[in-house]
Parts: sequence; C-alpha cells; structure tokens
Amino acid sequence: MTDTAEAPGARWLTVSDGTAAGPGADPPLRWGRLVGGVALVAVLVFAAVAVAGVVTARRAAEREAVNDAATITDVLAGAVLQPALTDDLLSADPVTAAAARTALGTVVRQRLLSRTLIRVKLWSADGRIVYSDEPALAGAVFPLDDEERDALAHPTTRAEVSDLGRPENRFERTRFGSDAKLLEVYRPVWTPGGTELLFETYSRYDAVTARTTQLWRGFGGITLTSLLLLLVAQAPLTWALIARVRSAQAGREAWLQRAVTAQEEERRRIAATLHDGTVQELAATGFLVAGSAEQARAGGDDGLAHRLDLAAGAVRSSIGGLRSLLVDIYPPSLRSAGLVAALRDLAAAVAGRDVQARLDLPEADAPGLTGLAPDVEALAFRVAQEALRNAARHAGAGTVDVRLAVPDDGPLVLEIADDGVGFDAAATLAEPPAGHFGLRLMADLAGAAGATLKVASAPGAGTRWRLEVPR
Repeated sequence: MTDTAEAPGARWLTVSDGTAAGPGADPPLRWGRLVGGVALVAVLVFAAVAVAGVVTARRAAEREAVNDAATITDVLAGAVLQPALTDDLLSADPVTAAAARTALGTVVRQRLLSRTLIRVKLWSADGRIVYSDEPALAGAVFPLDDEERDALAHPTTRAEVSDLGRPENRFERTRFGSDAKLLEVYRPVWTPGGTELLFETYSRYDAVTARTTQLWRGFGGITLTSLLLLLVAQAPLTWALIARVRSAQAGREAWLQRAVTAQEEERRRIAATLHDGTVQELAATGFLVAGSAEQARAGGDDGLAHRLDLAAGAVRSSIGGLRSLLVDIYPPSLRSAGLVAALRDLAAAVAGRDVQARLDLPEADAPGLTGLAPDVEALAFRVAQEALRNAARHAGAGTVDVRLAVPDDGPLVLEIADDGVGFDAAATLAEPPAGHFGLRLMADLAGAAGATLKVASAPGAGTRWRLEVPR
C-alpha cells in the first residue's frame, strides 16, 4: 500500500484540513484572518467612499467654479459693459459706428480684459458681431446656435466650454491651439435705446481649474477627515466584536476538548465497570456451570452434562464478546503498551467478525513512536477504531489494510483501506446523514488536534482513510 494510491474510481476529499470545523459546519474564524478581513473591508470601504466623495466634491467644485465665472461675467455686463453701450454701435454710418467701437474698446481693455478674461464679443440678434476686442471680427456674421438664441429669447446667463472649431473662434484657435479649453459665458445686454445684444466672454479654463482645485481641497479635506474620524470612532466597537468572536471560538474549542475528555473518561468508567463486574461474574458463572457439568457427567447424567456444557460454552462466548467490546470501548493496551499494540488489538477485534486485517506497523520501540504524545496516540487510535468498525459493520469488507508510518522529520501518517462497498464521499461530506456521527466525530477530533484527515471512496470502490497528525 503506497502513500499516493487511492481507492479505484475515487478521489481524495478533505474531511478536516486542520481546523476545528467538521463536515457541514461553518469554518472557524482565525484571529489573523478575521483582523485582516476587517481591516481590508475597512480600507476598501474607506477607499470607495473617499474616491466617490472626492469625485463628487471635484464635480461640485467645478460646477461652483463655472457658476462663479458666470456670476463675474454677469456682474461685469451689468456694471461695466452695459453703461458703456451706445446706440451708435448699431449706426449705419461706418464712421459713427467705428467711433462707438473705439470708445467701447477703451472700456473693455481697461476694465474687462485681463490675464484670465481674454476675449469679448458683442452680437446682434441676427448673428452680426457688433464689437470684439479682435477688430477683424467686427461686422462679421455667423449664425447663432440654439443656446445663444434661447439666452436672448429668455434672458439668462449661460456658461459652457467653447467649441474652438467654430468659424467665429478662428482667432482663439490660432492663438491658443485647437486643443485649448476656454470657458465661454454669454448673456443679453441692452443699449440705451432698448436694442438687445448678446454679450459673450472667453476665459482661460485654468482659472476654473484653479478655482475647482481650491474648492475641491476644502470639500475633499472635509470628506476624508470625516471618514477618518468615523473609522476611529468605530475601531473600539470593531475590536470588541472581534474579541467576542475570538472568545466564542476559543469557547467552542474548549467545549470540544471537554467533550472528548469526558467521552474518554466515560469509556474508561464503562470499561472498568464491565471488566470488574459483569465479566468477572460471567467468568465465575462459567466455572460454576462447567463444574456442574462435570458433576452431572460423573453421576451418569450425560444429557444434563451436555446441556451444561452448552451453557458453559455460551457463557465463555459472551465473555469473549464482552472482552472484544472492552477493546472497542477503551483499549488498555493504548495507555499501557502504546499505539502499535492498540492497533493490533483493534485488528484482532475485527478479525473475529470474519474480516482479514493486514498490518503494516513499525516496531513498538521505533524512534518515532517512543516520544509520541498521548493525544496524538488517542487521535490515531480513535480514527482507526472508527474506520475499522465501519469496514466490519457497514462496508461488508473482506480485507482491511492498516498502515502506520512515523518518520523522524514529518507527521504521523495512518492509512486504512478496505475492499468494501464504499460510499458517495462527496455527497456525505456535503450533507452528512442524520444520526451518523462517525464522520463528524473523526472530523472534529482531527480538527481539534490540527490534523489533516482525507477519505477516498465511491460506491463499489472500497474506502481509504488517510490521517496526518503533526508532531
């Protein structure tokens, strides 16, 4: 029997991976993983909220900056430009109109144009540029778009990123490049005679960007500070919850260990009671019946002697059955003679049920066995006991192989393979049948000891168990 072989037609499935969770149970929360998970979730939530908050704050700041630019243009239109307008701008006399543009240009250059505000245009309702600080545009006609016509029809101030690809923006495109980004703000103004004109300004977008950055720093700082304060405020509660989960897990493991210990003590008590009470009484009864049979035979009553011989044989058979049961319940050889002797006793017990047990065991005084901890021996014995009991009672096995290896620099390895009917290991591990506690017991015991337990089985393919216990 090799270390890597498995039951034909079956694959290895893990019953216990070294944790205290049995099949169908929730895996235990490990301290490092729990703290790391909480920290990771907190960081992810913080990052997600921070990014969302920063993006939202930046967009809000950008809108606020654009609104600020529109407000400034609105103020300039009402306080600076409109008082400087004259009806001569619309005069049919070129000289009069030119003089009016020159006068308006002086006001525009002195009080409107700046490093930020770089272009001013004044449109008539029919799309003619009445005035621009770029003289070449004066008198040119370009169709107004829908937004500009709507601003005239419903007086309002609007701001948008300028489309430098439009013909009326050719000078801006030449000066700043086709990829430049300018903010275009426009609103209606009126001459003293009541003629409606469209006042349009072009500003560098970096002014909006600078204002956006300024506002964003304020919004973003508040958002990040609030998140940090929230995390700090929640840290004690999170830590308390983690501590409670850890305490609950420790309690669960302690109860499991107590249950195993109580089970061992109860097995020992029952075995002692049976051995010192029932077995001794049956042995005495057997001797008495055998003596009575001899007396009856000496008295010539062969029929009675035969019946008493049968009764004595039944008593001896019952004593043998009880002694096998005592080995199952609590093998005295495990504590007195060690694991190898206890495994031999288990093999002898199943041999009495017409199952051939083939053993591959090291010597009892092998180096790896001399310093074996009692809990490791107990775990190996319990797993072997459950596997052999299943092979004899439920699997209908004819042969069972038991192999024990205890290398100097590795874990204890116990393998038990039978040629019985097998079972659907995957389905049984996913949903253990109600009332079948053997698999749960082996998984819980292995998990509590930090051992790995695997099974390979399938219907008609036999069953193989492999236990690895760290030492």
